[in-house]
Amino acid sequence: MGKNKKSQQEKKREEKARNEHAENNAQESVKKDKEPETQAKDNNTGDGHDARTGNNSGPEISDIPDEKVLLTGLEEKIKEKEDKYLRLAAEFDNYRKRTLREKAELSKLVGSDIISGLLPVVDDFDRAIESMNDAKDMDAMQKGIILIRDKFKEFLKQKGVNEIKAIGHEFDTDLHEAITKIPASDKKDKGKIVDVILKGYILHDKVIRYAKVVVGE
Repeated sequence: MGKNKKSQQEKKREEKARNEHAENNAQESVKKDKEPETQAKDNNTGDGHDARTGNNSGPEISDIPDEKVLLTGLEEKIKEKEDKYLRLAAEFDNYRKRTLREKAELSKLVGSDIISGLLPVVDDFDRAIESMNDAKDMDAMQKGIILIRDKFKEFLKQKGVNEIKAIGHEFDTDLHEAITKIPASDKKDKGKIVDVILKGYILHDKVIRYAKVVVGE
């Protein structure tokens, strides 16, 4: 009986040992299965760094543009801008020279047109002077000179030249130049022009000579 009890107890201990051993093996197997997942998580970090290899998954050095390439591109752009500027400067200089040349030619044409219009007046004066030696009718001579003057004034009007109105008009600093002031014989003449020393003229809307006048006060 004592031997049987002992044998049963040994069997229980052996069975318990086998169960513990099997359980330990199972736990070790589970741990081994989890280790690759843990390593994979450690290796795949958020910053693109590979923990296993120590390499960075970011842009490689070869992907960064070379400084020489960048400098070459900038130099080409600067050269292109300089060429464009030089062309514009040359075009503007040609335009300026052409404008000055055309302006000079226009001035010559205008001058020749005025001179051509004055020549008939000069011819009339020459004929009047020649006839003065044999003239017996001074009234006719005077009328002839007046006609020449009127012809000349008409020519000036055609060119846009007009005489500035003065006597009897209000004194205007934009048109008149007061040489002196004298007491007005009539109250109505106060501040008005009573005499003209030198006539003034306007070319279109521009005063080319102020009228020199005497103003009543």
